[in-house]
Amino acid sequence: MLSVQSLQALTFHSSFLNSMVDWRLHSLHIVSLHTLGHGYGGPESVFLILGIISLLENILVITAIVKNKNLHSPMYFFVCSLAVADMLVSVSNAWETIIIYLLNNRQLVVEEHFIRQMDNVFDSMICISVVASMCSLLAIAVDRYVTIFYALRYHNIMTVRRAGCIIGGIWTFCTGCGIVFIVYSDTTPVIICLVSMFFAMLLIMASLYSHMFMLARSHVKRIAALPGYNSIHQRASMKGAITLTILLGIFIVCWAPFFLHLILMISCPRNLYCVCFMSHFNMYLILIMCNSVIDPLIYAFRSQEMRKTFKEIICCCCSLRNACTSICDLTGKY
Repeated sequence: MLSVQSLQALTFHSSFLNSMVDWRLHSLHIVSLHTLGHGYGGPESVFLILGIISLLENILVITAIVKNKNLHSPMYFFVCSLAVADMLVSVSNAWETIIIYLLNNRQLVVEEHFIRQMDNVFDSMICISVVASMCSLLAIAVDRYVTIFYALRYHNIMTVRRAGCIIGGIWTFCTGCGIVFIVYSDTTPVIICLVSMFFAMLLIMASLYSHMFMLARSHVKRIAALPGYNSIHQRASMKGAITLTILLGIFIVCWAPFFLHLILMISCPRNLYCVCFMSHFNMYLILIMCNSVIDPLIYAFRSQEMRKTFKEIICCCCSLRNACTSICDLTGKY
């Protein structure tokens, strides 16, 4: 059976690539799963609460996009992909927290190899989620770029079928990355690869943004004189680009500390300042989960159509609950 000491050595709450850093535990001072909060009520409860909130919010987003035909456009399909990625990271963290709680309280007793398998599953989910988030944000950026600079040909370039193929390719690629990262999780190049992907995504997005916003005004003036120009469509395109800017900004703020942690972990694991920064790892995980909670709020704040659909779904759920309560009351009387 697994002792407390073994559990500490095996299960780190990095929620990502845990097995990769087992051999560095004492030198890196990474917080283990067992020492996460010294009882259920510290960061563990925060992880669980944020996970549940994020799950409900992102289910609401996905349901709204499926339900409202006005949202059946490539951009919102990419938003749906981002919502699935957000939901995945929160569910994996919340589920891992539950497993930790059960292990710490001896309500779940399993063999050592099963602990490792669970670690691999959680690692893979986090890995898939972060790559899917980056790819979905990049897809939204490309979609907004095409909308602004190729407005008259947008519907020919970015069809629903093509968007579906892009999303399928994103999740196939992300699943492959998750498997590869876990298989080679005991090597430092895995972390370097992930960090490189993060900065490559930021570089591409920055290039798109600079070109998009620097030339957008002059481009609007040029196509305004063309037949068939739709000013409402153009304003909607710019609004979508601004929404993407907010999403990207929140993503960078919430994920940057995590990637900085990975960089410090492989570059200066024994440096006093690096160790001090890495000692706050739970805070960085909470920031990641906050990103999953904030994104749906941005959709609701920036999209009137999405906000309207949210209200309809919530009102429908409340009506069903009231109807069920009334039926139960009537049944209880007889």
